[in-house]
Amino acid sequence: MANKSKHHLTVYIFLFLVILSGPTYARFIAHRSSPDLLSDGVHLTLNRFAAETSTCDETYGFLPCTTSVLGNIFLIAVYGFLMFISAKLLSNGSELLLEILGPGIIGGLFLPILGALPDAMLILVSGLSGSTDTAQSQVSVGMGLLAGSTVMLLTVIWGSCVIVGKCDLVDSVAQDAQDTKGFSLTESGVSTDIWTSYAARMMVISVIPFLVVQIPQLLNSTSGRHLAVLIGLIVSFILLIAYCLFQVLQPWIQRRKLTYVRHKHVILGFLKQHALERLLKEDGNPDTETIEKLFTATDTDRDKEISDIELRALIVGIQFEEISDLDFDDAVDKIMKDFDTSRNNKIDKREFVDGISKWLNKIKRVAACNAGRYSMTNFFDNFREETKREEDLLDVGGQSDEVNEGGENSKWTTIKAVLLLLLGTIIAAAFADPLVDAVDNFSDATSIPAFFISFIALPLATNSSEAVSAIIFASRDKRKTASLTFSELYGAATMNNVLCLSVFLALVYIRGLTWDFSAEVLVILIVCLVMGLLGSFRTHYPLWTSILAILLYPFSLALIYVLDYVLGWS
Repeated sequence: MANKSKHHLTVYIFLFLVILSGPTYARFIAHRSSPDLLSDGVHLTLNRFAAETSTCDETYGFLPCTTSVLGNIFLIAVYGFLMFISAKLLSNGSELLLEILGPGIIGGLFLPILGALPDAMLILVSGLSGSTDTAQSQVSVGMGLLAGSTVMLLTVIWGSCVIVGKCDLVDSVAQDAQDTKGFSLTESGVSTDIWTSYAARMMVISVIPFLVVQIPQLLNSTSGRHLAVLIGLIVSFILLIAYCLFQVLQPWIQRRKLTYVRHKHVILGFLKQHALERLLKEDGNPDTETIEKLFTATDTDRDKEISDIELRALIVGIQFEEISDLDFDDAVDKIMKDFDTSRNNKIDKREFVDGISKWLNKIKRVAACNAGRYSMTNFFDNFREETKREEDLLDVGGQSDEVNEGGENSKWTTIKAVLLLLLGTIIAAAFADPLVDAVDNFSDATSIPAFFISFIALPLATNSSEAVSAIIFASRDKRKTASLTFSELYGAATMNNVLCLSVFLALVYIRGLTWDFSAEVLVILIVCLVMGLLGSFRTHYPLWTSILAILLYPFSLALIYVLDYVLGWS
């Protein structure tokens, strides 16, 4: 009931503000034909915030417009708030749908696209209507949003998540809910799983279309720019499909990798329990006689074959801490497939000896690469610890930290999710165009480039819901939530670089617009490469990385200003 009242209050406030904006119609003044008003000192004083051009076009023929500075600030705030509502509705609807249908197609395909929908809508309408000259003028709003959204995600929001989620770092691993190091730049921070590094690498790859489009600029060629835009569009679309496909398959890939690593744990635990040295001869080769004795001890029913039940009993008997919580069904299946070359679901003596020998030789080969650094036993211990760390990076925090709450009927939840998605999409489609017009009119009224307005203001509307969610999620001080948070940030930047850029390039190509955004592209490349490479080759982010990330935001603004308005790149 309280939520409904709050919703009604929001609607009433919006309608009240729209009514107030009515007197800001520039045409009301323009239609007065009396020249006396132009020389009236009182009216000149009252209209000191008005632009020289006193006309504007009402979006859809009825939404308010104005040429005054304050009026456009008000309209940008109102339409920006509506785009924020749209982003929030799309986010809530996507999460509800994910709860019901799970990852795969929904989590991998629809969620990333819906998350980028408000940005894509704004970019689309920035150059869709009007003449070519008008579209060329307004398309800078789309580029400002594209660059500003990506830069804000990877700088201010990324850095803030490190600060609010910081924990003590011990051996490059964040200790959940332990924050005793204060604001130590090196001993406090966050750590993530290996999948976050993969997300960062994919984001780095996603900047390729920007490089393709910039090739004619680098060669000082004007004839090939339109073709470069088309090629960039094709590359961007291919990367979009590839990224969505990876997201769809990621749960399956993750399960396969986890199964393999856990299989290694079982084998290594088995070899350790049965004394590695006893399984090897003095010359380092597998001791077949000892391995056969081990087979006999495992073959409890003396039928000269190890069955599924006997193999399970063998694995359960391994009492090592790091494998005590394994999925034994997966482990048994994996070992059976690994050892059972005859595919009869049983392991005979020859298969057992061959399987154990294969693993011993694998460890021995790796140990040979480290000759002189470790003894065989010490190397085995290090190899086992490395395997344990590999599993930890693949599966930070396990799968049961987050409990799915709520007992709503799935059918009603589905209907609710669809309605939220539909409403969010309608709001984004309806108010993207008036927001772009308001930004363009504000730019005309103040002589501030539309790019800077959209770079700073519009991402606050489209990314604010995502930013608040990411910061709140990161503040839980857990490695699992940190992994999800930073993966989402890298994923959102990737969608900007492929989906939103695809929309932008299609717009430029179809409308025959000029691609002249060298400074903006350079900023996107610098931020994406710095933050992407930072996340690609490490799974922990000390506090000093947050300072680097946040400082990149003012650096980006300053660089664009210098390149475009001092050096005259555009």
